[in-house]
Amino acid sequence: MGNKFCVTLKHCRTDGDKATLAFVVANAALGSDKDTLMFLMSDGVWAAVKGEAEKVVEGEPFAPLKELVDKFINGGGKMYVCAPCIKKRGITEEQLIEGAEPAGGAALVAWLSDDPACVDF
Repeated sequence: MGNKFCVTLKHCRTDGDKATLAFVVANAALGSDKDTLMFLMSDGVWAAVKGEAEKVVEGEPFAPLKELVDKFINGGGKMYVCAPCIKKRGITEEQLIEGAEPAGGAALVAWLSDDPACVDF
């Protein structure tokens, strides 16, 4: 098994539970010493917009999404945010949280070319 792990996220405002679970899994991968990428696309890009993660609170036993996102970034996780998806939603790069990097599909393909395990939410 390789050392890379990828979590793709397509939900935030539309399904806070999926957003929360995606970051729980991504943090578990980091905790297992995996080089971990979160690729946010579609509605999932909202998880990388300043002030948005605070709006998602799924309740016990889960930590608030904001805490999970911060833990992921502070733990060394890599976060790519679909550049065309943020453009479609009128989100600017300045609105993204620290550690979130706009990227296109080619960046995801490059990451996946090393054959990491990948899960989708």
